[in-house]
Amino acid sequence: MSTNSDSGTAVKRPGLGLFVIAVACVLLPVSLAGPSVALPEIGEYLHADLTSVQWVINGYDLTFAAFMLASGSLGDLVGRRRVFRIGMAVFAGALLISAVAPNMLILDLARSVAGIGAAGVLTCGVASLAAMFEDPAARAKAFGVFGTSVGAGLAFGPFVCGTLNTQFGWRAVFYVPALIGILLLLASSTIGESRNPRAGKIDWAGTTTFTLALFALILGLLEGPQLGWGSGLVLGCLIAAVVLLGLFGVVERRVADPMFDLSLLLQRRYAALCLAVLALVFGFTPLLVYLPAYYSAVDGLSAAQAGLVLMMLTVPTLVLPLVTGYLAKWVSVRVLVLTTVVLTGAGVAWLTVIHPGAGALAVLGPYLVVGIGIGISFGVMDGAAVSAVDPARVGMAAGMFNTVRLGGEATGIAVVGAMLAGVTGAKIAGRTGGFDTRYRAQELANMVNQGDMATATSSVSPSARPAFQELLSGAYTNALHIVLWSLAGLCALAALILLVLDRPDKAASTAGEGVPAGDPAEAPA
Repeated sequence: MSTNSDSGTAVKRPGLGLFVIAVACVLLPVSLAGPSVALPEIGEYLHADLTSVQWVINGYDLTFAAFMLASGSLGDLVGRRRVFRIGMAVFAGALLISAVAPNMLILDLARSVAGIGAAGVLTCGVASLAAMFEDPAARAKAFGVFGTSVGAGLAFGPFVCGTLNTQFGWRAVFYVPALIGILLLLASSTIGESRNPRAGKIDWAGTTTFTLALFALILGLLEGPQLGWGSGLVLGCLIAAVVLLGLFGVVERRVADPMFDLSLLLQRRYAALCLAVLALVFGFTPLLVYLPAYYSAVDGLSAAQAGLVLMMLTVPTLVLPLVTGYLAKWVSVRVLVLTTVVLTGAGVAWLTVIHPGAGALAVLGPYLVVGIGIGISFGVMDGAAVSAVDPARVGMAAGMFNTVRLGGEATGIAVVGAMLAGVTGAKIAGRTGGFDTRYRAQELANMVNQGDMATATSSVSPSARPAFQELLSGAYTNALHIVLWSLAGLCALAALILLVLDRPDKAASTAGEGVPAGDPAEAPA
């Protein structure tokens, strides 16, 4: 798809449209990473179990991933500004419902609906930028602003939401972005309307099977530690996920306009980059989600304090994409991609120095290394992915790549959550005999994984609480270390795959350089 052939209406002041889209794209990562700092308070206030609390993040990420390509296709058909506005209305409305939710079921459902709205905002916002800024230089500047906006949301989201949670309560984490979203909806007339006159049909069959497969997989992973991996529900979900993924593959091979062109995965370099981005999101996104709960449970930090500590991890992601643009003039993109995976894995492995009472200086080094690695990836991975395929397939390749990234985030959050809960429970099991707690080992593990150390320790006599907290903190920390080593190993494996599959040749020697970046905007569409 070429944006030059799109039909659309001119906008007298495209800078205002850029501002609206940029602010909207700040809200999207804020709504992913930000609420993670409020999960302990949400679980305590709504008396929720660990699985339902995890769906506050997983529900949003899952629908965001599953509906991104469908939203882009819908925007091509009926108008990108129209779908952007519908998406923003859905996003803001769902956040308002989240803010007033009386129970976890309503909150989780509202968050899932917010993810659908976010998909429309991102895909059609980015595609609208390409249509509004046809001059290559102006378009490059516009997408520079867009990238900085996404980085800013990711960098400052946990701190801002942590401060809102500490000062005004967890509902403010949803109220404030919702109100900003409403203002953006009112200002969205500044965005030019555009559509693709050659757009194909929406692949609803692929969207449905893909969404159901992700849902079944994540539900099975989250319920595994709670019900046992041999339970009927867990096995049924995991089997259903495999069957639905197979059905998805069949559907995509038969429909005229697939959301996933599976033949792209036969290209070695593109497949390697998809695996690399999976390793990166597994190694990074779960840290944003679960470290706030660790700091709350083990060190007793408030949401604002946890968000402030995490800025050591997130701020480099705001700065490094700009630096990467300059590095790419002298360093090959192949080397940069390999570097981002190696740095992320090394930083995650180094983070095993974390322990109860560890100060900010103890984790500053590993946080910076991970943040630098992920920041480099923000500046290089998408360009490398789209340059690995024929120019005519750039839009599909970028859309697939972003869907793999978001689907990987949702799956990574679920996998890490299951590992933390399961390993913590295993570490506690058999060691509570000397305490008069009424809770089972897995129940205690769930509490500390939610950041609720107080409820767990209050179940024993006051004189036994220090020793009991030490036991729970040690089990939780051991589980976190095992998870971190596993994620580091995944990054190491991804680095080896890159070395094998992404061998330099004539076609790939300039990958990422000279990318038809005028069309990164087509990525989500």
